[in-house]
Amino acid sequence: MSETVYTFCRYCLAACGLEVTVDGNRVTKIAPDKQNPHSWQDFCAKGRTANELVEHPRRILHPMRRVGDSYVEATWDEAISDIAARMNALIEAGGPDAVGIYYGNPAGFSSSNVIFMNGWLDAIGTHSRYFVGSIDQNAMHVVASAMYGSLLMAPVSDIDNCDYFLLVGTNPAVSAWNWLETVPNGWRRALARQKQGAKIVIVDPLRTESAEKADLHLAVRPGQDWALLLAMVKVVLDEGLEHHRDCTELATGVDDLRALVADADLDDLAARCDIPRSLIEQVAREFAAATGAMVVTRTGVSMHLAGTAAEWLGHVLNVITGRMDRPGGRRYEPGYVDAIRMAGMVKAKPHRSRLLGREMVAGAHALSELPDEITTPGRGQIRALVISCGNPVVSGPDGDRLDNALAQLDLLVAIDFVQRESHRHAHWLLPAVHWLERDDLLAFTSNMHDEPYLQYGARAVEPPPGARQEWRIFTDLAIAMNAPLFRAKGLNGFIKATRRLARLTGRPALEFGPHWIDRLVVATGRKFNGRRIKWRDVVSHPHGMVLGPREFGHFKEALRTADKKVHAAPPEFVEWARELLAQPHPAAPLGYPYQLGNRRRRHSMNSWLNELPGLHPGGKGNDVVIHPKDAADLGVSDGDLVRVFSPVGAIELRAVVNDSPRQGVVIVDHGWGSRVFDPRGDAEPVSYGVNRNLLIAGGSVDPLSQTAPLSSSYVGIERV
Repeated sequence: MSETVYTFCRYCLAACGLEVTVDGNRVTKIAPDKQNPHSWQDFCAKGRTANELVEHPRRILHPMRRVGDSYVEATWDEAISDIAARMNALIEAGGPDAVGIYYGNPAGFSSSNVIFMNGWLDAIGTHSRYFVGSIDQNAMHVVASAMYGSLLMAPVSDIDNCDYFLLVGTNPAVSAWNWLETVPNGWRRALARQKQGAKIVIVDPLRTESAEKADLHLAVRPGQDWALLLAMVKVVLDEGLEHHRDCTELATGVDDLRALVADADLDDLAARCDIPRSLIEQVAREFAAATGAMVVTRTGVSMHLAGTAAEWLGHVLNVITGRMDRPGGRRYEPGYVDAIRMAGMVKAKPHRSRLLGREMVAGAHALSELPDEITTPGRGQIRALVISCGNPVVSGPDGDRLDNALAQLDLLVAIDFVQRESHRHAHWLLPAVHWLERDDLLAFTSNMHDEPYLQYGARAVEPPPGARQEWRIFTDLAIAMNAPLFRAKGLNGFIKATRRLARLTGRPALEFGPHWIDRLVVATGRKFNGRRIKWRDVVSHPHGMVLGPREFGHFKEALRTADKKVHAAPPEFVEWARELLAQPHPAAPLGYPYQLGNRRRRHSMNSWLNELPGLHPGGKGNDVVIHPKDAADLGVSDGDLVRVFSPVGAIELRAVVNDSPRQGVVIVDHGWGSRVFDPRGDAEPVSYGVNRNLLIAGGSVDPLSQTAPLSSSYVGIERV
């Protein structure tokens, strides 16, 4: 007999409401939940086919241990006991940092995973923490921390009142206006504003789906959007177009900005970004004059060597023109949980990496440092690594170096659904639980929605008996390693006692776990209409609930700077901008005349869904998009096989010739080329496309965010 479960998708921050039809513990249909008051409008094929990952023919169903060149099934007790013993031995020999972790994008959509993972990491005392942020996200955290006092300060967009959209390095027609913020139906709402007279300006080296609909497309040179934005800041300040009250009462450091732009030359900046000076001046003046306006910067900005500078200058442009906490601009949504306050309660000690001495960003070190931290001897050398819901060999720079390093580990543990490229050297494969198989309350992203909204993500089906949620794996490891979870003395014993009580009484809810934390978070959350939310409110609204209207006036209260002001000119940012101004104009190195760009596809989510049969109806794989003039110079025609190469790697793929990229830029989608292995049946690996990040060197990074240049590196091309 079939039943319907209402939940939400956890593939991206849009969190689209889902209506899941289940028959005999099997999902038979996934449709948009049109009763969801907030988030179903961006429903896409990824959510519609989510059950295909649950039913993946190569899904790992039990813990599997490497024996020689193959894998054999084991019990959870055997897995936890062996992993814990080996980790303790490595910690005793090399210190706590000998054990490390890399966690990928899906961890951000599972509060229980992140909370208990950090509880385990704190228990063993390791600083060897790496996550996906150093690929595309760190710049935002660095800027938010320096300007607003909290790395979690992510302003949301007031689309419905905006008259001027300046969208830099983003393609909301595909990404659905979500990345560290989410606005349901956001692109359609922006187009509705356009029909009412608003102007949309897209800044992107590629004429994207969004650029096709824009009033103006600025095809900026990759890696030089900082110059474009600095030029606009200069026009605003030089011509007295700033919001004078906000520049004195809301912000500090505006005089330092004036000094910076006084030393910058508009013609020089225009030449760097390859946008005509007259057009820069026009956009800056229009932006400053608009009643409601916003700059929005996304991953296209953050994935190059000057990404933090560009991210910062986008925020500066919003601040100095009076766009913060005003209709049509950016505001702070407090949500139902004050994530900024809760994050401030966790006082993490600063730590510098062992070899390069770089500080952590958002609680983790840069992925580009991981290979050397594994292969370089000395106390603190990483000898054991957990990869939790991640595929860093494909997602990050210079994957061959990382793959070679992973092969040298004494212990590699992969927690995932299938064995991916990054797991091929794993000693243990631990089967995880899909979000359709677990309950979720994503409380700590509630301030990233464009309205106060709460939904409990209900489990639709039961997981395979041999799979286990990540939070339980980390808890079991802490207990087996005799390391107090969350560094709380006595907690391990308490957890074991609650487990015994749950077994004796037949009441699983008595066992300590994330459901305890969920209830505590709701009970101590923000009041709405004079009362706190009760757990019965949560469970009685399966479609989710909008808790109140969108409100302004929370931004200044949320600031965590000591003086409660926006720091518009952090010294390290100003210094870096001056260094950039002193550098020669960008020029391609000999033999590598093209810049490698990236793009998003609606049917992809980085590297973790591309092999599913229900996705990519036009064909699985990636190609290289080349401008017709560049193709003519190369003697390449549409459909030809070409070799794209860099100093660190080479790939072969088909050419697509069209004029969507600017001349001198070639586009290759990321996330492809990961093999999916068959540890249970030992069949040949399945793989689609090629890994374009093999072309990216990991040595050069943005000095502020430690992000590698995944969207601006230079490559060569030749016909095969």
